[in-house]
Amino acid sequence: MSFAPLARLPRSAWSILRELARHALHHPVVGVLAAARTRDGRWLLVRRSDTGTWAPPGGTVEWGETISSTLVRELAEETGARVLRVGRVVGVYSRPDRDPRFHAVTVVVEVEVDAASLHPSNPLEIREARLFDADGIPWPLAFGCDDFLRDAMKDAPAVLE
Repeated sequence: MSFAPLARLPRSAWSILRELARHALHHPVVGVLAAARTRDGRWLLVRRSDTGTWAPPGGTVEWGETISSTLVRELAEETGARVLRVGRVVGVYSRPDRDPRFHAVTVVVEVEVDAASLHPSNPLEIREARLFDADGIPWPLAFGCDDFLRDAMKDAPAVLE
């Protein structure tokens, strides 16, 4: 059996197939989310193409990746921003009803970024990336991310959910 036709699938189709496989396997998905800020304190958010709502950048850990390499990759893909410094772990969130798409375990990490050039690389996933002052954040955020970002805004111990 040849898998050659599968090799020609666009990247967006592969991400859909991965999501379907996750549903079929019934295991939590591990992801990382960047509570990303610039040196001047603005928050970096992305507008999702599927919902049109805003969220912090992030995504699922690919086979063979670490949390930190996923963080760098997802920020580059979704925003074009460059990681300058990785900060504290804000929390690990695992409540099964948090995301309607699947059961996710999400590691939220503070990150300082260089956002001089914002350009998402996949318009099928991300419409735009933008910087927001804290008082201009477009609440509510996509897929239950509100408390992720609110927890990142606090100077508090890491959350373990």
